[in-house]
Amino acid sequence: MRILRPAAERGHTAIGWLDSRHTFSFADYHDEAWMGFRALRVINDDWVEAGQGFGTHGHRDMEIITWVLDGVLTHRDSTGGGGDLRHGDAQVMTAGSGIRHSEFNGSQTGRSHFLQTWIMPDRRNEKPAYGQTAIPAADRDGRWAVIAAGGGRPAALPIAADAAVLVASLAPGQQLAYALAAGRHAWLHVASGTVEVDGQRMQAGDGLGVSEEPGLAITASAAAEVMLFDLA
Repeated sequence: MRILRPAAERGHTAIGWLDSRHTFSFADYHDEAWMGFRALRVINDDWVEAGQGFGTHGHRDMEIITWVLDGVLTHRDSTGGGGDLRHGDAQVMTAGSGIRHSEFNGSQTGRSHFLQTWIMPDRRNEKPAYGQTAIPAADRDGRWAVIAAGGGRPAALPIAADAAVLVASLAPGQQLAYALAAGRHAWLHVASGTVEVDGQRMQAGDGLGVSEEPGLAITASAAAEVMLFDLA
């Protein structure tokens, strides 16, 4: 079974300094048909103007994974975690029993573009935590790099959920497959470029849910970057 989520049908928030597209219901955008996919609750495709951003605010009981696509994202949080992130950098916040953080475009000249995703945790009231790492281009060019995962699965960063978050960069014409274990589900998000997934054309911002299938095969029509969520 496959569920296509076209980019043009996503929710939209525009408030001057922020232009955000919501794959699933978020904030003032609410659609009962799109409340999430398995434990994946949020995919926000955010553009933030130079020097602007989200002031200090709180979250709890959510695994928050951010992947920077362009520009600079500056993070600070109540665990003492923080830093500047650029394309190829990932961060994970375990909100747990409660975390407060702020995120700003760290540049005064250009927009910041990033994907912020939320996965519901397996356990509530975990100790809040923050992690940040760079995923070298060589680790994701033409292959999957596991940026975050739970359940003891090897990954650059741990999360408190039975899920894995992977990224890959593809050159035009390059192919990449992903096999799903029995009982697992996948959500594929096209971060940039254009791909074909088993013959289905997808462009930047499109999403695809896959269940009860052995996997999927991706071919890049143009240079592309994709993010995949492996979910229970």
